[in-house]
Amino acid sequence: MSDRKSLQTALIHTDYQAPEGFGAFPTPIHHASTVLFKNVAAMRSRNWQDKSAYTYGLHGTPTTFTLEARLAEIEGGTHCLLAPSGLAAISMVDLGLLKSGDDVLLPDNVYNPNRELGRWLSQDFGITSRFYDPLIGAGIAELIQPNTRLVWTEAPGSVSMEVPDIPAICQAVRARRATGQDIHVALDNTWSAGIAFRAFDHGVDIVMQALTKYQSGGSDVLMGAVTTRDAALIHRIEMAHMRLGYGVGADDAYLVLRGLPSMKLRFDAHDAAARKIAAWLKNRPEVERVLHPAFEDCPGHEIWKRDFTGAGGLFSIVFNERYAEARTDAFVDALKLFKIGFSWGGANSLCVPYRIQGMRRGWKGSGQLVRLNIGLEDPEDLIADIEQALNVLNR
Repeated sequence: MSDRKSLQTALIHTDYQAPEGFGAFPTPIHHASTVLFKNVAAMRSRNWQDKSAYTYGLHGTPTTFTLEARLAEIEGGTHCLLAPSGLAAISMVDLGLLKSGDDVLLPDNVYNPNRELGRWLSQDFGITSRFYDPLIGAGIAELIQPNTRLVWTEAPGSVSMEVPDIPAICQAVRARRATGQDIHVALDNTWSAGIAFRAFDHGVDIVMQALTKYQSGGSDVLMGAVTTRDAALIHRIEMAHMRLGYGVGADDAYLVLRGLPSMKLRFDAHDAAARKIAAWLKNRPEVERVLHPAFEDCPGHEIWKRDFTGAGGLFSIVFNERYAEARTDAFVDALKLFKIGFSWGGANSLCVPYRIQGMRRGWKGSGQLVRLNIGLEDPEDLIADIEQALNVLNR
């Protein structure tokens, strides 16, 4: 074959290789669907579950492998898998560990899409989904059936903010596992970003993160992750990952990697501002309750004080019941710096009203609940914004 190539072929095939020795802080972005093999033997010898080599872009590139390794390190785990969103990560765990005839337990304050996924599993897949009081603690043992395979937890609930006793729940599950039952605890640890709660040290088997929040920090990425210390568990979840065809783009992985170095600094700033604003709100006559785990009257505060080292920027308030929904909606609409939108962990403050009475069984009280995400604005400016919106509420 001639060494001379036509222009069209030269546009595709080149002999040039960039010189080695380039170093920089950012992780390189590797875009790839097709991964190249040196020869047939190399192609046949590689296993897509072995992260010492590459097989196809869907199963990982140096960029996504690096992000997974960094996330596992942050959480204190050893194995990590990326997913296109937090909900995708939840579904990956469910479909990796559950089959028809199995049972899953979910806290009644669980992230609502997880609740809906549980209902779907019950309706169409023959997997029973039951909901428990998030403050049940060791009492979870009484709900575990012989076919219970998974117990979901969330610390705290991302709307009503109850803090569960994760160690007690994990101890109950470990006791059943010691008898030979195939059962594990999965935690949605998004509220603490893996910074303020060390899940594996408290007995959790699987940690889920919505990297959309603090890890990204830019309100511009959808991504999730599942982390564990158990090689057998990650193998089962990897099979679901492969069968579902979950992939994460290299550019999005890079954006999350770029956010990690500043994550704790941002988390601490969110935390300090949120506590200041929550304390101010506690003294307002319009507010019946401030649901912030760092405050003594928040359900599960003593557990938070025992197990957590921080709180981040997300909390909720319950208005005095004399304010009907139309009035609290007017309060939300009147906010200027707070924008109406779901999610948290970004630089911009957010606000969402919830019809909590329809979301939670046995919810006590009739006041309207509004969740606040405190961003990175000056907290005094945010307080002034809330104050002027409260004036609208009182008109």
